[in-house]
Amino acid sequence: MNHKERMRAVLNGRPVDRLPVSTWGHDFLREWSADELAAHTIERQRKYDYDFVKLNPRWTMFAEPWGNTYEPPTEQKFPRLVHKIVNDARDIAKVPVVSSDHPVFLEHVDALKQVGTSIGDDVDILVTIFSPLSVLGLLCGGVGEPLNTYAKKAPEEVHKALDHITTTLEGHVRDLLDAGASGVFFAALQWTSLDVCDPEFYDTFGRPYDLRVLKTARSAPMNMLHVCGNNIALERFFNYPTQIVNWDNFGPGNDTLAEASAKTEKIVAGGIPHRSFHKMSHDELRQLTEGVLQNTGQNVILAGGCGVGALVSDDVRRSVVEIADSLT
Repeated sequence: MNHKERMRAVLNGRPVDRLPVSTWGHDFLREWSADELAAHTIERQRKYDYDFVKLNPRWTMFAEPWGNTYEPPTEQKFPRLVHKIVNDARDIAKVPVVSSDHPVFLEHVDALKQVGTSIGDDVDILVTIFSPLSVLGLLCGGVGEPLNTYAKKAPEEVHKALDHITTTLEGHVRDLLDAGASGVFFAALQWTSLDVCDPEFYDTFGRPYDLRVLKTARSAPMNMLHVCGNNIALERFFNYPTQIVNWDNFGPGNDTLAEASAKTEKIVAGGIPHRSFHKMSHDELRQLTEGVLQNTGQNVILAGGCGVGALVSDDVRRSVVEIADSLT
C-alpha cells in the first residue's frame, strides 16, 4: 500500500499491510516564515517516509493575529512572550474577530500550499488548529491561570471573546481545506487535563466552541483530535466529530491504547513515548511498542502522544517505520 491507501484503509476499517506511522514536532528555528516551515516539513517527510504529515507551525502562530508578540528563539526552545493583549478581565471584551487575510493566517496557508505542491500527491497533510479556549489562554499568557479566574469574574466577556475567536478559526479552517489540507489536527493544549480545569469548566468554555470549529472541517476525509496533558478523562471526547483521537497514553491517569480502543470505534493514535523517544534504542522502542499495541485491534496509528523533541536524531525518527514493518 502507498501512504494514502494505508490511511484510507484504517479510516474505513479495512485491513492494512502494516500500521500507519507518523511523528511530528517543532523545529523552533525554522518556523518563522512560510518558506522555512514548508522546507523543513518536506525535508522531514522525505527522510522518514511517514504515512501522513502534520504541518507543525510555531505554537505562537494562533496568538499572533490578535496582537501577542514573541521573541524568536536562537536555539531549539519555545519563543519568549514579549507582549500579551489580555492583562486583566476588562481586556477580554476587546478580543475581536480577525480577518482570514491576516498575514499570519496567509503565511500558514502559503506553507500548506508549498508542502502540498511538493508531497501532497503522496501523503495526507493535516493542518494544526488550536482550540478557541487554547487561543484565548495564550492571549492571557498561557494555560490555566489567569483565564480560569477571568472566567469566574467575567463569564459573559469570556464567551464573547471565545465566539469571536471561533468565528476567526472557522474562516481559517475553510481557507486551509480549500488550499488542499486533508483535515485538521485539532489541539486543545492542556485545557483537556483535569489538572488544569474541571469537566464543568470545559463543557462551558471549551466544548461548544470546539464543536463549532470541527463542524467546519466535517467534510474533510481525515481529522484528528489531540487531547493534551495528564489525567484527561479521555472518554469525554469520544463523541467529538473526528475520525482519530491522539493523546499521551503513557501520561499519569490516562488510558492506555488498549483501554481506549475497547471504549471507542475511533482510530486511536499513540504508542510512541514522546518525552523519552530521543533516549531510546531501536530495540527498546520496539519492545515497548509491542507491549503497548497488545489488544488494540486494527484501529491504531503508531504516533507520538504529543510533539517529539526537536533534537531527536534522524535514526530514531526513522526507526518507527522500521518497527511498524517488523510488527506486520
